[in-house]
Amino acid sequence: MASVDHDPGATAHGGDVEAFVASIADPVRQQDARTLIELMARVTGEPPVLWGTSVIGFGRHTYRYPSGLQEDAAAIAFSPKKADTTLYLIDGADGYRAMLVPLGPHKISKGSLHLKRLVDVDLEVLAEVVRLSCAAVGRLA
Repeated sequence: MASVDHDPGATAHGGDVEAFVASIADPVRQQDARTLIELMARVTGEPPVLWGTSVIGFGRHTYRYPSGLQEDAAAIAFSPKKADTTLYLIDGADGYRAMLVPLGPHKISKGSLHLKRLVDVDLEVLAEVVRLSCAAVGRLA
């Protein structure tokens, strides 16, 4: 299992997800965030939760490091960044490389999936990756 590369100290809190999304300056990135919230909520059946200051997550997974240390993380999450939107798959994105070929333009780094614009990607492929990633860590049937 790969660890996600967002702030490992980030914790879920009662932050206002809608206010965070409304504060995104780039209108394309803001709309992409709204689309991802709808997609991930539909696939996971979980509400969006703000983790740290800029990560929107769905569900919860306890990650166990080889050292025995445990840490809670979102089962699936994303962060709208200046250059792209980063999706954090708790089991890493590397295992989905073949499946991601028809997705459209994307990059994988440190197990995360980076998307420039959602209008350029196949949202059904993305939804299936989200579903499989959550299922891989026991968060979906």
